[in-house]
Amino acid sequence: MGLNSDISGVRRGAETLLRDLVLERVGLIFDDSKINIFADKLAPLIIERGFNSFLDYYYLLKYDEDSADEWRSVINALTVQETYFWREMDQIHQLAEEVIPQLLAIAPNAPIRIWSAACATGEEPLTIALRLNENGWFERADIEIYASDASSAALERAQNGIYRERSFRALPANLKEKYFTPDGKHWRIAPALHKKIKWTQANLLVADEIAPLASVPIIFCRNVFIYFTPDGVRRVVDLFAEKMSVPAFLFVGAAESLLKVTDDFELEEIGNAFVYVKRK
Repeated sequence: MGLNSDISGVRRGAETLLRDLVLERVGLIFDDSKINIFADKLAPLIIERGFNSFLDYYYLLKYDEDSADEWRSVINALTVQETYFWREMDQIHQLAEEVIPQLLAIAPNAPIRIWSAACATGEEPLTIALRLNENGWFERADIEIYASDASSAALERAQNGIYRERSFRALPANLKEKYFTPDGKHWRIAPALHKKIKWTQANLLVADEIAPLASVPIIFCRNVFIYFTPDGVRRVVDLFAEKMSVPAFLFVGAAESLLKVTDDFELEEIGNAFVYVKRK
C-alpha cells in the first residue's frame, strides 16, 4: 500500500503540519528544502501503521495518549547517526591534558564527571574513555562518563558495543588493535572500556530528562545544535548554565557557535581547542 497522493497540495500541507509538530516536540529542523527528505524518512512508519496519509499520522502523534512508543520510532527514523571514533580530537586531547588537571587542582578528591549529551551510537564517549585510559586517568582519578541520546535504536547499538569498519576511519591502527577485537565482519569494544560508560536515553529538549545529567562540570554536546532552532539551542544551553557546576566546560562542534545564544559561557582557547567555559 502506498501513501495517498491524489492532491499534492493537501499532502504537502499534511507533511508541513507533521514537520512542525516534530519541530515542536523534538526540536529537529526540516526546512522547506528538506521536506521531501522528511517525508521519505517517515513514510515507512506511516505505511507500517496501516495509514495512507500523513494527516492520519499527524493525528496519531498529536492526539493519541498512547503515542510515546510511536514518537520513539519517529526520533529513530529522523535522527542522523553519522559519527566515528577519534572525531574532532583537539577538544578531547585538551580534556585529558588541561581540563581534568584544572578541575583536580580545585577539588583533588572530587569525581570528574563527563556527559556525552548526544552520543549517537557511542563512538564519542568511547573515544573519550579510550583517550583518558591512554593517559592513565582511570587509575589516577575518579572518572565518571555518562552518555545519552534521544534515539533508542542508536543507544541500543551503543550499548552493544559492536562497530562497523566505517567507524574506524580516523582511529589510529594501534589503538584499534589494542581496544577492539573482531566480531564477524565487525569489531567489538573491549568490555573493560565499555563498562566505563553509563548509558541512558534522554531528549535534550525535555528538561526533566536531562536536568539530572547536566549537573556535571564537563559536557560534550557536539554537532547536534545545528539541527535545532535558535530557541531550542537557547533552551538547552540555559538549562546547562543553570545546572552545571563552576567551573564548567561545554564542548560543541566546530561548526557551532553559542556567541549569540548565551552570556553564561565564555569562549576560551584551551591549548589548541576552543571551549565554552562557565566561571561565574
